[in-house]
Amino acid sequence: MLRLAFTAALCLSSIAPATARDVADSVGRKVAVPDRVDKVMAAGPNAAVVLYVLAPEKMIGWPSAPRLEERPFILPEYRDLPEHGRLTGRGDTANIEVVLKAKPDLVFDFGSVTPTYASLAERVQQQTGLPYLLIDGHLDVTAASLRLLGDVLGVAERAAAIVRAVEEIEGLIATRLKDVPESARRRVYLARQANGLETGLRGSINTEIVERAGGINVAERASGRGGIANVSVEQLLAWAPDTVVTWDRNFFERVYDDQVWQTVPAVKDRRVYLAPRLPFGWIDAPPSINRYIGLRWIASLLYPDRFPEDFRAVTRDFHRLFYRVDLDEATLDRLLDPAGIPVSPRRR
Repeated sequence: MLRLAFTAALCLSSIAPATARDVADSVGRKVAVPDRVDKVMAAGPNAAVVLYVLAPEKMIGWPSAPRLEERPFILPEYRDLPEHGRLTGRGDTANIEVVLKAKPDLVFDFGSVTPTYASLAERVQQQTGLPYLLIDGHLDVTAASLRLLGDVLGVAERAAAIVRAVEEIEGLIATRLKDVPESARRRVYLARQANGLETGLRGSINTEIVERAGGINVAERASGRGGIANVSVEQLLAWAPDTVVTWDRNFFERVYDDQVWQTVPAVKDRRVYLAPRLPFGWIDAPPSINRYIGLRWIASLLYPDRFPEDFRAVTRDFHRLFYRVDLDEATLDRLLDPAGIPVSPRRR
């Protein structure tokens, strides 16, 4: 639950920016945003990734501080920014008093734009007096969303460079997979958590990269609500995926010894893959623009003959552009450690 300092919020809400413009966010809310934005709060992990990629110098902190294993993949000057908690998603933890004390020029969220998130954005804006933009993070509108943020944050040139990379990845995958018939597409299950029985439903922001990479997400949506669901073993066996992707190492390390999972076609054929997660997840966790390297990876897993590139070079180039870090060979090895990743042998 948000912990609001009522008096501070009331005072701040009466202060309008000296010069501001109305910006329409992804749900059509008209928000008065300062012409110059120098201090920005990311409402959750999705937004934090985007903010770090586009304008790390404007970050007031992280929703969750980088973990020890993530730090080598983040520029040194931003590793130790304070942790301010999150305003959105599971287990919101942000202390609004701290946020108000930091006085960000803007708060924004990036990802799902359901009525729940829209309502939260409006409520936080009204209670704090801070402009709050809700930006759609789904793949099919990512380019437009990044252009909007680039304009709002005053980093249009940087946003344009990221948009070019996003569009190149999407175009490459669409071109190479356009003639793969439905009957030849891999049936994929995303295994979340240690037991593997939490997954992302078809069409959700958590699994849309599976579908964009040419896979068929076996987890059909039983209803129109929610993106994450718990499933039974019986349901999993009925779906009979030929490929399982996970970002949970505990699940990955025991799946081949689990008698129940041994009956799943993907396990029988040893097609269970552990996705890298540094510095941000390649599948979701969070489902932000970090997923574009995951999109390349999954397409390579499912259709290796159509993606013959040296994946070490692909990974290095992605991190250089998106995260502005050059990976040495040892760090690249550590990143690509999960079994099954289709990389060329390390060049000596």
